[in-house]
Amino acid sequence: MRFVIVTGMSGGGKRTALKLLEDMGFYCVDNLPVPLISKFVELMMAPNGEITKVALGLDVRADQSFMDIQRALDDIKELGCMYELLFMDASDQVLLKRYKESRRMHPLANEGRVEDGIHKERNTLSVIKATADYVIDTSKILTRELKEEMDRIFVNNEEYNSLMINIMSFGFKNGIPADSDLVFDVRFLPNPFYIEELKNKTGNNKEVQDYVMNFPEAVSFLDKLTDMVNFLIPNYVKEGKYQLVISIGCTGGKHRSVTLANELYKRMKNQGNYGLTLTHRDEKHGL
Repeated sequence: MRFVIVTGMSGGGKRTALKLLEDMGFYCVDNLPVPLISKFVELMMAPNGEITKVALGLDVRADQSFMDIQRALDDIKELGCMYELLFMDASDQVLLKRYKESRRMHPLANEGRVEDGIHKERNTLSVIKATADYVIDTSKILTRELKEEMDRIFVNNEEYNSLMINIMSFGFKNGIPADSDLVFDVRFLPNPFYIEELKNKTGNNKEVQDYVMNFPEAVSFLDKLTDMVNFLIPNYVKEGKYQLVISIGCTGGKHRSVTLANELYKRMKNQGNYGLTLTHRDEKHGL
């Protein structure tokens, strides 16, 4: 039997992950009381059972200690059930935004500030996150992209290292993205903005892409950038990094940066066992 435990930060996407697992044929149970977890596992492991894939969602709540949950997980192992632990996460800023949009109270906020509940929950879950088999950060991914990541793990059974990479184009005139890990400036390339027929197009248009990539400097830059990123990724994974934001900027964020971000995404797509997303922050600004 394949047994997956889904936990993580409240608002991190646990329920969405459970729905996706259900679509994959898993028998899913959410928020089972801690004292019933061992009994539930015993029933699932009964001889001649027809259920072969099970997913159990666990939350941190004010009325139960996560130490009790940890003991329950230990009991599961003693029963001979080797589970996989999926931890759903997101940045504090994104979690706060999601709670404000939903107007729900954080389970650990105790009628106080949502920020306090998020901080308390992250401290509580730090140990279990460190032991998780898979960590998915949903801060910048769409449901479609989350499904792709879940398929890689639970359908295709590919090796997974929990690193989510976001390639982002941006315009320096609108500021450097605050969550950038690596920032690259491509303003050294000729600007299509000054070509009348390209001015109102973007790096998502073939005409702009052909113009930018026709310069040898653009190809050379892309080669060196790809080589450096491929060197850095395994070292980031080794250090336990879960999210990497690679930001590529030009003046307005519409032509050169979009083109190079697209090209880097093409080169990295399906090249490693990491998640990969592409974002054009400023592509539509001013158009």
